Amino acid sequence: VQLQASGGGLVQAGGSLRLSCVASGRTFSSYALGWFRQAPGKERDFVAAIGQSGGSTKYGDSVKGRFTISRDNAKNTMYLQMNSLKPEDTAVYYCAASGAYYYTNAELCKYWGQGTKVTVSS
Repeated sequence: VQLQASGGGLVQAGGSLRLSCVASGRTFSSYALGWFRQAPGKERDFVAAIGQSGGSTKYGDSVKGRFTISRDNAKNTMYLQMNSLKPEDTAVYYCAASGAYYYTNAELCKYWGQGTKVTVSS
């Protein structure tokens, strides 16, 4: 599966953005999906993940209550709604796909999108 993330940009603290990740292929619904982010000089961190049907989700502690992950299997698209953004959310955001189960460890995700940059100004 090929993934393409979009929707990043510059936003003020407290603002919102919605990221999208479009996938190619007919088997989109067979993949668990996730979002990760990487700030300059830091490791790639887990943000959120969603199961194949969308019924199961998991969030990193730093984004709980502010970010919402969702997917539309009919459109081969995953979303990340980001509200109440903080300067520490600034990073390049990557979408990833794994098999039947999602992972919070980036090393276990098999497919990656190219990343979209989010900058939150104070």
